[in-house]
Amino acid sequence: MPGKIVKIDASRPEEMYSRSKEVISRGGVIVYPTDTFYALGVDPRNAAAVKRLFAMKGRHSDQPILLLIAEASDVNDWASEVTPQAQVLMQKYWPGPLTLVFDARANVPAALTASTGTIGLRVPGNKLTRGLLSYLGHALTGTSANISSKPSPKTVQETATIAGLVDLILDGGETAGYMPSTIVDVRSGVPHVIREGAIPSKSITA
Repeated sequence: MPGKIVKIDASRPEEMYSRSKEVISRGGVIVYPTDTFYALGVDPRNAAAVKRLFAMKGRHSDQPILLLIAEASDVNDWASEVTPQAQVLMQKYWPGPLTLVFDARANVPAALTASTGTIGLRVPGNKLTRGLLSYLGHALTGTSANISSKPSPKTVQETATIAGLVDLILDGGETAGYMPSTIVDVRSGVPHVIREGAIPSKSITA
């Protein structure tokens, strides 16, 4: 496992970005830090990579996978509609620990949506994570780097149960997150909090 770990140099992240792109472009899986926890990243439009991700986590196919995007405008690649209420929340909380659930575009793979027709998207608060997403030129899966139902990892050491199954691990030290992202359904005129996390529900609905 040690050979898989790359310590992130925040002053020179290009090498880390380049190695990540090489792995992901060939269908590989990376572990990378976000502003909440460490995540498992694959190209969400690579069906084989997504299937591998589900298998290594022991995740059921009826559980959707959220995506991390580099900037708010990337929402249009995945969401069929962005409501005015969604725009307000995006402007207020992105980048940050808020996942918004949209109606998915028709071309979004069903494996990502768990055949619900919806997709969860987030712009992470971690600057290096956004830099990685920009360098790749596409979204990454943002599910936590753990076996399903196990605690979400804040350090590389806490990813040990799944580390042997991935191709590359980016070590950015302990993440700042102490809670997962808050998940909000923004498909209708009134935002609906699905899961309260780092952002309190009252801040969303106020």
